[in-house]
Amino acid sequence: MRRLACGERPGWRAIAETAGFAFHTIDGAPYWDESHAYAFSLREIEDDIEAPAAELHALCLDFTAAAVEDERILASLHIPEAARDAVRTSWRRGDPSLYGRLDFSYAGTGPAKLLEYNADTPTALYESAVFQWHWLEQGLRDGRLRAGSDQFNAIHERLIARLTEILPSGLTAFAADTSGPEDLGTVAYLQDCAVQASRETLLLDLAQIGLRADGAFCGPDERPFATLFKLYPWEWAFQDAFGTAVAASSTRFLEPPWKMVLSNKGLLAHLWAREPGHPNLLPAYFEADPACASLSGAHVRKPLLSREGANVEIFSGEGARIAGEEGPYGAEGFIRQGLAELPCFDGRRPLVGAWIVGDAPAGLCVRESDGPITGDGALFVPHLIEPA
Repeated sequence: MRRLACGERPGWRAIAETAGFAFHTIDGAPYWDESHAYAFSLREIEDDIEAPAAELHALCLDFTAAAVEDERILASLHIPEAARDAVRTSWRRGDPSLYGRLDFSYAGTGPAKLLEYNADTPTALYESAVFQWHWLEQGLRDGRLRAGSDQFNAIHERLIARLTEILPSGLTAFAADTSGPEDLGTVAYLQDCAVQASRETLLLDLAQIGLRADGAFCGPDERPFATLFKLYPWEWAFQDAFGTAVAASSTRFLEPPWKMVLSNKGLLAHLWAREPGHPNLLPAYFEADPACASLSGAHVRKPLLSREGANVEIFSGEGARIAGEEGPYGAEGFIRQGLAELPCFDGRRPLVGAWIVGDAPAGLCVRESDGPITGDGALFVPHLIEPA
């Protein structure tokens, strides 16, 4: 693994706009950065990222099967009692998942370490699936990249195949806060994938979702949704007025309610308890657990529910706060996790994300920050697999 200077394509912003990647710059700050890329060997991809991602996802599914039948586990994750029937029912019914992203600390040496599972509302999808692939193809055509360079990226094809497999007949709605360009771009891309899967679709704002008298969710015209993809966290949804209608509704959801089990940082403590010493896991404990004292070295304090690094803090072995991000999270509690420091390349710190589509790894993305915590200002940097 190395950070490779490759130079920007002339006019890449116009290319991005034409391709529908309107959020390459957010609030005047860069988000996409192609002045350089991260280069991996095929062995690193297959052995150090793809294989562990598949294994960890399988462990997560095994844990979910146990969690939905154990009130103590659901309580430890602070899943509200009012949501538990929906969580249990969706798992027992076999409601399918579309996608998720496992985030790793990885430097090309030693095993990748799981930092968290973005299992409910991960973004960075379009740029992973489409725009970094366009970057690779143009770089090969222009000679900017070495002949034979490749990319770990079957995300687009896998999404279409998965949607073809799991979407029933009827209307599939895609909803998000459409005032946010990144959220809008994500759901618009998934809607396009569903169209390519030959499904009837609708794109709408979250505020336009309604509930029919028969319990189905719907849009302004009250036509029922067979499936609703909502880029909106389940813990928020169950606090809303319609949350109590989810369990009995005929509408199916992407992601399904059982993803609440995996989109919670408490997952990391449970995985470590089930698989202590696993090479791709870090020691992790609920903050109230006396076993936290065993984290004698540097460690990280994470809210059970948090996004984009908000309210994450890093402490030294002596208990001094080294770094932290502000945010609105933490009311549900915290875990403490051993520190796997993000590697430093030319003063920048990459976070490696392994995409899961269905139940299999499908691709990779890299988010790069200038500090030890990957926040919402991190850049998206393309990657490639170098020819042997």
